[in-house]
Formats: sequence, C-alpha cells, structure tokens
Amino acid sequence: MEKYGYLRVSSKDQNLDRQYAALASYEIPKKNIYVDKMSGRDFQRKAYQKMIRNVKRGDLIIVKSIDRLGRNYDDIMKEWRKITRDIGADIEVVDMPLLNTRSREDDLTGIFIADLVLQILAYVAETERNFIKSRQAEGIAVAKAKGVKFGCRKKETPEAFEQHYLLWREGKISTRQAAEELRMSHSTFYRRCKEREKGIMTIDGNE
Repeated sequence: MEKYGYLRVSSKDQNLDRQYAALASYEIPKKNIYVDKMSGRDFQRKAYQKMIRNVKRGDLIIVKSIDRLGRNYDDIMKEWRKITRDIGADIEVVDMPLLNTRSREDDLTGIFIADLVLQILAYVAETERNFIKSRQAEGIAVAKAKGVKFGCRKKETPEAFEQHYLLWREGKISTRQAAEELRMSHSTFYRRCKEREKGIMTIDGNE
C-alpha cells in the first residue's frame, strides 16, 4: 500500500504549514505528496490529476480537511466515488474521521458510512448556498425598491472633455492625444466620444 498526501491552498501566497503538520505523522514519502496552489472549484488541477494517475487499488490518500480536496460537494462526491469504487483506493480526512473509508474493519461499511456523511454534508452545503442566494435576492429587491442602483460606478468625465471631443470630431486631435491630455485611458475617451455621438444623433437627427 502506498500513502499519498494532497495539500491545496487557493493562492500562491497562502501558507501550507498547517496542512504539512497534519500529515506529518502519517510518514508519507516525499515523492507522494502533491500540492496545488489554486482554487478548489473543480478538479482540473495539475498536481491532483498527476496524483490520481499514480494511485492504485489499496492505496491511501490523506487530506487535512474535506475542503482541501474541493469546494463543490457535487464534484467531490463524483471524485470520491471514482477513488473509492473505480480505483479501489481509500481516503482519510484528518479533521473528520467519519469520512475515513478505512475506519471500519469491513471496507464496505467504511465506504458506506463515508458516502452517507458526504451526502449529508453536500445537502447542508447546497441548502446553505440556496439560503444565501435567497437572502441576496431579497436584499437586492429591497434595495431596488428604495432606489439603489447596482452596477459599476461610472467615472466622472473631465470638464475639458467637451472641448477635446469637438477637436477630435473635427479631426484636429487624435484619440490618444486627447486621452493623454484629459488623463483618461484611450479606450475610455473613445467610449465617451461614441456615447456623445449617440446623444448628438438623437437630438439633431431625431433618430
């Protein structure tokens, strides 16, 4: 039986010390420790995929906590079944022994209990997500009723924009030169000009 350790943090500047400490007592060979520094929203992670390709029947994968494995419980359950049933390996979660598939003498019992606990966690997580979405929707509806507007706040247009716009329209100045003088980005100046043109067309052309 080979032991594998999997560690994950969401960004490169986060610390892995606690996860390393949690796995230290398992005496996992250094070559069998895999680390990803990226989001756990799915399982398309370089180190994780490399580990899975090496894991064989009877091996053991150890993680500090279930959220180090992933964030989406639907995806976790699919991956969990792939490991425990398709590959035939075991999983041990340091912070939650009930999820350990080899925690019973009868392997099938351990897998069954772990699956059951995982489904309960998935249900709780999904219920919490729906509750948060519902509260957010209610909050947005109340805010809109009070006249609150949502979306990115538009940057104020410089006072000298109109003068530069007219010069640009007459071809006396380039968009880049105008943008530099107004201390705006080239794309923002051009967008404001197009918005201004639409206003002129509406008033002068009655479109």
